Amino acid sequence: MHDLYMLIEKIKKAPSMYLGRHSIICLQAFLSGYSVAKHELGDMPTKQDSDFREFPEWIRKRFNVQTSQSWANIILFYCEDESKALDRFFELLDEFIARNSSAEILGEGGLDVEQTVQVVRT
Repeated sequence: MHDLYMLIEKIKKAPSMYLGRHSIICLQAFLSGYSVAKHELGDMPTKQDSDFREFPEWIRKRFNVQTSQSWANIILFYCEDESKALDRFFELLDEFIARNSSAEILGEGGLDVEQTVQVVRT
């Protein structure tokens, strides 16, 4: 899997299948494992991998916090529970992707890559 945002879109549609439970902490662990596996296999980071590395700092700025806490813990702090925090992550990721530098990587459609493909086909 070389398309990080496509993988995250699949997780969004069936989080329990990929994460075990609907949890932002499980997502963070999954994405960390994904990153380590790619590194161990010698895969070079894609544009999306490099772009996503900016997400933690973007989250800190978005919530106006200066902390060493992870992006997942920051989002969780502002949500009622891990499940709602996961839903909020997907909203925030769409917002992150929509910023100018990411628009070229994924397109104008945000995280819903399949919808973008359908629009192009019609």
